Formats: sequence, C-alpha cells, structure tokens
Amino acid sequence: MREGVGTGRESRWLELWIPAVVVLADQASKYLVRQALPVHDSRAILPGFLDFTHVRNTGAAFGMLNGIDFPYKTLVIGVIATAALVGVAFYSRTLGQGQWLARLGLALIVGGAAGNLIDRITIGEVVDFVDVYWRTHHFWVFNVADAAITVGVAAMILDMLRTGTHVSHTV
Repeated sequence: MREGVGTGRESRWLELWIPAVVVLADQASKYLVRQALPVHDSRAILPGFLDFTHVRNTGAAFGMLNGIDFPYKTLVIGVIATAALVGVAFYSRTLGQGQWLARLGLALIVGGAAGNLIDRITIGEVVDFVDVYWRTHHFWVFNVADAAITVGVAAMILDMLRTGTHVSHTV
C-alpha cells in the first residue's frame, strides 16, 4: 500500500530530492555560463529586462564583502556557509511531517546553499549570471542557487504566516 504524502519514506523526499535537483540545475547552469560567456560579458535574453552576465562573487549573499579582501576570506566564508548549511539541515529535522511548506522551503535553502558552497570550494568564488533590470536599475546578479534560497525563504515566511508565529512544531 502506498504511504500518504508526509509520512514514512515519502516524508524525506523533500529533504533529499529537492536539494539534489537544485544543486544539479545550479551547477549545470553555471557550467554552461562558464563555457559560453567570458567573465563580465553579457548576452541579452529579454532586451531591456533580462541579460545573462557572467560575474564572480567572492563575498557573501548579495555581494556583501565582495569588495573587501582579507586573509583566508574564501576559507572563512566557506566555513560560515558550511556551518549555516549544517544548522539548517538539523533544524529541518524539528519540523512536523505536516509542515510541507516549511520543509519545502528548507529543502530549497539547503540545495541553494550547497550549490553556492560547491563553487566556493572548487573555484574560490560563486558564479552569478542572471541580471534582471529595468532601464538603469539593476537587481543584484544572481544564480539558480540564489533563486532557490530566495523562494525557500519565502516558503518559510508563508509557513510562519499560515501556522502562526512559530515555524517549528515538533510531532
């Protein structure tokens, strides 16, 4: 007999497969960008709104610390990212089976964090390429991992609004 969603073996689908899909999509897209687009070059996708612009982020989220250099910067940011990833993974274990929206959000966050961490470990910086803009106003250039993290955070916020002020409800 098939188990219901959120019970038994299926309960780990979110925690295992979604992060894996996010990492694969993120790494594949970054590989294609690295192969097809030199650093700092752009290619219009939707002129006046969306370009693929190959940039490298040596800093943290949204380019924080990108312009600051200090000894072992890549190592420090990598260790912090790894600790955050482990913390989020452990936190996900406290969520109840019925909290599928929060679990989905955390799965997206874990996948995105892992995708960017792979870049930090393998090339020492994160490849960003999605450049959304309107006239002269540009959003930060981002990647698939960043988008997954953003959607994951939005899902977590929606879960908080749906369940009240406390996200975690242990079973």
